[in-house]
This record gives sequence, structure tokens and C-alpha cells, in this order.
Amino acid sequence: MSEQLGTLEELPQDYRDDMTKAGVAPLWPMMRNVLPHGAPKPVTKPGHWSYPALRPLLLRAGELTPVEKAERRVLVLSDPGRGTGAMQATSSIYLGMQLLLPGESAPAHKHTPSAARIIVEGTGGFTVVDGEKLPMQDGDLVLTPGGDWHDHGHEGSAPVVWLDALDLPLFVYLEGSYAIEGPLQAQRNRPDASAVEYLAAGLAPSRRLGSSTRRYPMMRYPWKNTEAALRRMAEFAEDGVAELDYINPETGRDVLPTMGFTAMMLRAGQTDAPPLRSASAAFHVVKGRGETIVDGQRIEWGPKDTFTAPVFAEITHKAHEESFLVRIHDRPLQDKLGYYEERAR
Repeated sequence: MSEQLGTLEELPQDYRDDMTKAGVAPLWPMMRNVLPHGAPKPVTKPGHWSYPALRPLLLRAGELTPVEKAERRVLVLSDPGRGTGAMQATSSIYLGMQLLLPGESAPAHKHTPSAARIIVEGTGGFTVVDGEKLPMQDGDLVLTPGGDWHDHGHEGSAPVVWLDALDLPLFVYLEGSYAIEGPLQAQRNRPDASAVEYLAAGLAPSRRLGSSTRRYPMMRYPWKNTEAALRRMAEFAEDGVAELDYINPETGRDVLPTMGFTAMMLRAGQTDAPPLRSASAAFHVVKGRGETIVDGQRIEWGPKDTFTAPVFAEITHKAHEESFLVRIHDRPLQDKLGYYEERAR
């Protein structure tokens, strides 16, 4: 394959004018833009959002804009490669930091993109998904799959903040992104499935012949359970990093069709250098401090910070103290498309 392809400027002006009139363009001058050799050339750049910097801005947003005028009071985490205001943290992942104040409620709606929330701070907040009330505690992962009704409420006395992660960029690209609003949902008078049917790993409710389960049977993954499992795994991980994937307890598959979530534990002083992955990723620090080098850029992170890495990024984590992170990634989408890849460093 030729390395040097013809340019548009090499073509006669009259030919270029005729192509413009016909609504066509030559592929060869643009081919390397869309099919580079060897590996993609991502637009995405490493990003880092310090929670101590974001929190005052969120609280002031609460003072300036009532939730009734915002519907969802969110600060968008924009990819540095695309600029402030971009509705992408990576090519396929949208991230936003959302605030709900005591007594407030965010109206019910459903939309085509799928979403998940990692609770950052506060108690008393909850999400209702298709009638199931999901309490919010620090570090919990709460799902609102595409097409499911959901609303938020706050019964506590201090601000509640969570990180939203959506596959919104995919639906915008497909011109399939939209939402439908509705009234607040009636709540079922029982604990959510994580506290009843799926209380213990490896166990699921017994099914009678012909019975079926919901597509998303478990909507909340309590952090206390995840941290306990990571700590136990770390006891036997020797030099490796303890990592656990969030999965659908009925199928073993990823919790959402296009986004995956992986919890990580790094011991104090531990270093992790994962392979180069074709999946883009966002990392949310549940607790701990450390540093990560992404393609040569050093990111010093602390509790509740968020940072990102583009596809095939060279990543090295080092924990300054015992640390727990959740990696949000698009491997499930790439697996479905048949091209997920890992390369040695």
C-alpha cells in the first residue's frame, strides 16, 4: 500500500469544480484521515477533573439555577481534545457531575442512551428506576438503562453529587438520541434487588419453568460489597492489581450494552501498567491518592477525581496510598463489533 497518496491540490481546478457540483469528492486525499496505518489517531486527549475544583462550581450552580430550570443540574466534563462544551469525555463516553439539593426532585424521563451513576458524596439521595427505589451511597453504581423510566429525589440534609456516564455520543452520532418526560413514579414498597434477590455473589433467585427475568435485574451495585470483594481478592493477588467487572447477575454479561465498569484496588506504593487497549476509558477515584501517566502526561489524582485516557493509550498507575478506582470503558461495544484489541507495551 502506498504511503504517499495523491492530494486534492494535484487535481485540475475544473475537475474539482465539477466534482463539487456533482456532490462527490475523491477518497484518496482523505483516506489516511479515516484509515491511518497501524493504529487509530484519536482526537481524544487525556483529561483530569479535580473534585475540589468542581465542587464549589456545583454548589454555586445550585444557588444560581433551580432544578426546575435545569431538569438535570449537571456540569459536563469535556474532552480537552474537543474543547470546553464538547458533550464527550472520550469518543463514546459522556461524563457529567450532577448535583441534587435536599428536598429537590429531578423529573421522570426515559431516553434512548443508557446511563450509569457513581455516587460521589452525600446521603439521602435516591433514584427510582421503573418503580424500584435505589438509595445512593458513596461509591455505589446505579444503572438507568436506555428506555427505562427514572427520576431522582433527595430525602437528606446535605448536597448529593454523582458522576453520570452515558453512551450519549453514540446516539447523537446515530441521530437516535431523544427523551420522553413523564410524572414521578410510584415506588414499590420493598428494598431494591441488590438487597434481596442478588444479595450474595453467585446466587440468583430460583426460576420456575417458563418464568423470565428482567433484562436488567439488578440496578444498584453497593460500593460496600464491591470494596469488600476487592480487599479479599487483593489478599491473594500477589503482585497483580485486584480488579472486578460489574456484571449482570443473571447472564454474567456487562451491565450495559455499550459501557463496561471495572472496580480496581491498588495497594499503597503499587504500580500497574496495563496493556494498550483499543477501548477508551474514564477513571473515577472512589478513595485514595496517586498518579497516572497517560501517553506521557502525568495526572496527580485524589479522592473523587475523574480522569480519562484515549484508545491505545500507554497508561501507568501508581498509588501513593491504598486506592480504589472505577474504570468506565467502551469494551462491551467493541466486543459486539468484533474489534476489541489489546497490545503489549
